[in-house]
Amino acid sequence: MAKLKYKYDPVTCRYEPFKIKGKALRNQILIFLFVAFTLAVAGYYYSIQYFESFDEMLLSEKNQKLKIQWNILHDKIEKANLSLAGIIEKDDNNYRVILDSNPLAPSIREAGIGGSEKINLKPILAYPYIVTDYNALHTLNHKLDIEIQSFNELEKILNGKITAWATRPAIQPISNSDLQTLHLTYGARFHPIFKVWKDHKGLDFAAPSGAPVYATGDGKINATYYSESYGNVIYVDHGYDFETRYAHLSGFAVTPGEIVKRGQLIGYVGTTGHSVAPHLHYEVLIDGEHVNPINFFQRDLSNEEYQKLIDLGSENSDPLD
Repeated sequence: MAKLKYKYDPVTCRYEPFKIKGKALRNQILIFLFVAFTLAVAGYYYSIQYFESFDEMLLSEKNQKLKIQWNILHDKIEKANLSLAGIIEKDDNNYRVILDSNPLAPSIREAGIGGSEKINLKPILAYPYIVTDYNALHTLNHKLDIEIQSFNELEKILNGKITAWATRPAIQPISNSDLQTLHLTYGARFHPIFKVWKDHKGLDFAAPSGAPVYATGDGKINATYYSESYGNVIYVDHGYDFETRYAHLSGFAVTPGEIVKRGQLIGYVGTTGHSVAPHLHYEVLIDGEHVNPINFFQRDLSNEEYQKLIDLGSENSDPLD
């Protein structure tokens, strides 16, 4: 059906209807289609140039979220590096100093960084900030592995030190409540029985007969026996080349082979053997050589108590054995 149009008729002075037919109608249709197509193409290219598609909008939003997450990760890497640097500082300059261990050499801490275990970075070389953070994370992971190994080593050293400290003679063998007099006659002294000058290899703690005698460090009872000179005597092997001896006892509270702890009751004060009064003769040996025990029992005393003990022992008193 042809499209109905109106045309002004000068005869009737009215707009009279008429129909476009044939070639004129076809030309108008073609012109309309051409204009519509042109506008559609122009609109399409304009939209793709100046407006994002729905998929692009979703990808853009996702990309923004990823950038935010990446920035958060970047901050966490930096904070982790700072925290690890503080731990390394304490490791080298605090913990290892306390444990008499040398700090780890820089070559050990840096060894392996940049090694073959790294992944292929070619796919992300166009994103330098990703490459930078990846390398930082790789270095952080390596340093953390080294620090874990260092702490494992420190734990072994500490456990060894704790054992050594526990075994080292470090307290008095006689309680202050029982101690009457400390005789600081270490070295040559005039023997009260034989009336000659002889070496005195220990310290004498005057105390009532039967007063408790305590192990001064963790160790193993090597021997408990009667000696003509020492009387009833106990030998304690503390390991780490330390040995202590407790002489002139009235009795034993331990047996050979027994494991004892510092502060454990091992015997009782007496006056057996070459002794003129109840007391404990106490010796400390390092690698088989006698040393003055006075240097080994300050740990359980305050400075004032230690000085009072020294002053008390410095008073003139007759030797007891």
